[in-house]
Amino acid sequence: MSSQKEDRKPEPELPLREIPGDDGVPFLGPIKDRLDYFYNQGRDNFFISRILKHQSTVFRTNMPPGPLIASNPNVVVLLDAKSFPVLLDTSKVEKRDVFTGTYMSSTAFTGGYRICSYLDPSEPDHAALKYWFLSQLSARKDRVIPLFRNHLSDHFLKLEDQLFKNGEADFNKLNDQMSFNFIFELFCDRPPTDTTLRTKGPIFVSLWLLPQLSPQITLGLPKFLNFVEDFLLHTVPFPALLVKPFYNKLYNVFWDSATSALDEAERLGIPRDEACHNLVFLVCFNAYGGMKLLFPALLKWVGIAGQYLHRQLRNEIRTAVKEAGGEVTLSALEKMTLTKSVVYEALRIEPPVPFQYGKAKRDMIVHSHDAAFEIKEGEMLFGYQTIAERDPKIFENPNEFVGDRFVGEGEKLLEYVWWSNGPETKSPTVEDKQCAGKDLVVLMNRILLVEFFLRYDTFIVDVGISLLGPKVTFKTLIENASYID
Repeated sequence: MSSQKEDRKPEPELPLREIPGDDGVPFLGPIKDRLDYFYNQGRDNFFISRILKHQSTVFRTNMPPGPLIASNPNVVVLLDAKSFPVLLDTSKVEKRDVFTGTYMSSTAFTGGYRICSYLDPSEPDHAALKYWFLSQLSARKDRVIPLFRNHLSDHFLKLEDQLFKNGEADFNKLNDQMSFNFIFELFCDRPPTDTTLRTKGPIFVSLWLLPQLSPQITLGLPKFLNFVEDFLLHTVPFPALLVKPFYNKLYNVFWDSATSALDEAERLGIPRDEACHNLVFLVCFNAYGGMKLLFPALLKWVGIAGQYLHRQLRNEIRTAVKEAGGEVTLSALEKMTLTKSVVYEALRIEPPVPFQYGKAKRDMIVHSHDAAFEIKEGEMLFGYQTIAERDPKIFENPNEFVGDRFVGEGEKLLEYVWWSNGPETKSPTVEDKQCAGKDLVVLMNRILLVEFFLRYDTFIVDVGISLLGPKVTFKTLIENASYID
């Protein structure tokens, strides 16, 4: 009772302010906001324009998709480093069925199960499933560095070959295949090419993901087709039946291949069928889906930063590896403070999953830097990391990519880096919704930079936009003349 009273007390120095903004006219208001979000303003400007209009980083609006997919699109938006963390506190917000926002895809996409990502930590199945995920990651930790390096080696050879033949190389397409091959082999103990998937895994996953994510995306079609696209993608949910054949192929291969992981799930009391559907989601949606965005984003920002940062990175990386006897080890990686900082900075400035949702468990007070706001029980809270993690009251030059931002004293700022659905200073547990693979993601990004700058001195890329994130095209690659594979 005392903590609830404490929650409701505004800080003395902050005035209690009514939350500005509104949800508009029922049905029509959400549609107008959806059109602004996707077509009239674009995602970032949608939020920035409302911050300026309301002179507040906390306000009311509607989030897509709205009618007819989401029954209630009304949200309270939190866009600063002080208010945003309430979304990570599962004692204050409920995370039940909010993984994709104000709507939830049919369980027909996942074998009839509500997958762990959709469960609130208070639900009994959540702890068992997340414990299983964490135990599987722990059991495979020693394989990550050698296995990922092998896949990266093959990936870079294909990148060089494509660049030599075509004068440019599509990083994203090659990255999709490499990422799927690695994450599948890590969890299933054999490469997908040894299964009936062959090289079609990324295609099957994309076909399965697209109808689940279509309410959140735009295809970038010509302007005169906006209303057609909006009706097709954002108005009526796609039936899972359309992609069931592709999902079944994925599921059957996981069932046959991930025997050790599924055996362990059964020992923990998780039905094998439920575990397999959760594993497909973990590997294909959470892990592979994240890698599709993470690695292009990292190389985008490092590429844009230019040769000065490239020189700093290659000097740090090559020195640490040389001191480790030519081996890439965890101890060598720990000495690469700039490399680690660059990874954190990429995750800060372009988080792979920028949206967080949570439903208020009780009446409470949420604070921004400037005011206090009363939230009612049951209200949906929403945060957009891409703006919240660029809070100028926390980060100097927040819209700039600063490679050494988290070196030395800068490490203290990691508490404001939330890409994993939790602060970078904490580790995931069964009681929270922080990404189970948080440490694996950071490690993979660091290994990617290490392998890259062992092989290459510098590079130039063109940066564009793909369906879900940045598109990176390599234009030049300057090799390290002394590199030996």
